[in-house]
Amino acid sequence: MLVLALVLLTIRSMVDNPNFEWHLVGQYLFDSRILNGVVVTIRLTALSMLIGIVLGIVLAVMRLSPNSLVSGAAWFYIWFFRGTPLLVQILFWNFISALYPKIVLGIPFGGPSFHGNANSLIPTSVAVVLALGLNEAAYMAEIVRAGIISVPEGQTEAAQSLGMRRLPIMRLIVLPQAMRVIIPPTGNEAISMLKNTSLVSVVAYSELLYSVQLIYAANFRQIPLLMVAVIWYLVMTSVLYVGQYFIERRFGRGFTRAERATLRSRWLAFGGGHERGI
Repeated sequence: MLVLALVLLTIRSMVDNPNFEWHLVGQYLFDSRILNGVVVTIRLTALSMLIGIVLGIVLAVMRLSPNSLVSGAAWFYIWFFRGTPLLVQILFWNFISALYPKIVLGIPFGGPSFHGNANSLIPTSVAVVLALGLNEAAYMAEIVRAGIISVPEGQTEAAQSLGMRRLPIMRLIVLPQAMRVIIPPTGNEAISMLKNTSLVSVVAYSELLYSVQLIYAANFRQIPLLMVAVIWYLVMTSVLYVGQYFIERRFGRGFTRAERATLRSRWLAFGGGHERGI
């Protein structure tokens, strides 16, 4: 009862506080500029998660490779991108032309086969997707690796005894079973990614937060415009929560609660639980 009373008092104080200017919140909630920012945020989240998941799977397989060079390269990638703030990575990608004015690709000792201006090849829209996606890949790699390790080694040994090679074993046997461990934290990563897109406002990319900032820079109504952003972020994350719930149910069929708890403890033990920061 005490908690409920505190919640009701908090809600009442927000509703009665004139400084929130709720009439302006309603006025701008469906403003075309805000809606465009919402669409850009969703698109940015989807593209970045796609890059993160695909590259994360590749890195996880590399980390588990018996080849020390391959495993070491994947470890270095994960160490670097998890060890540096996402905000710094966004800024570096946005100013990549200051480091490499021209990007040249080609076969070693065979001469350049392609070259171009960095500002043209990596505009802000590409830079923010690369920053978010490559950073996410480092976290997804550890999540996928934990899922793969959770599958009993006997499954792999049985497949090898039947003459199957490493990649088919991974694709057809290990990864489908590992999905029960991979899916829950991946859903959490998608929700974190949606919120992390707000960081790209520092490079003037027109996602939701930057769209809000442009409006309150003109009318000086920071609080109601920020409340508009808060409402839209809550709506989008709530949709992701619902999607995560049904996906987890789909992949969790046939699993007891005890088995789920065991898998969760394995995931946490192998570094799946992490704190994200800018």
